[in-house]
Amino acid sequence: MIERALRFAAVVCSLLVIAGWGWFAIDETSAASEQSQAEIAGQTAARTASPDPDQERDREKVNSKGHEFIDDANDILLRPFSAIAENSSSKWVRRTVPALLALLVYGLGLGILARVAAGRW
Repeated sequence: MIERALRFAAVVCSLLVIAGWGWFAIDETSAASEQSQAEIAGQTAARTASPDPDQERDREKVNSKGHEFIDDANDILLRPFSAIAENSSSKWVRRTVPALLALLVYGLGLGILARVAAGRW
């Protein structure tokens, strides 16, 4: 019983982390494309790495409920690991390192814990 719950938690957490990173990657590549187009047109385009509450509300208005659910779940799941890469100047590092660590802990760690709980270690 506990094995099944741990395995389910491992899969759900891993899928949420993967989906969150995927959406981050899509958003960043779209933003880079828009920024390049604006620079070519002679305009300036700026994006902040960590939005303030007003920008967060604006993001919530633009994104779908599913996208916001994934983002909010990632905020919670990645929080224990975010301090490791928070001083990096790269948004990609600040997002990818915690995501990889989360996959190791939630995916691999909970998977191993499920095997131990089942007595198959």
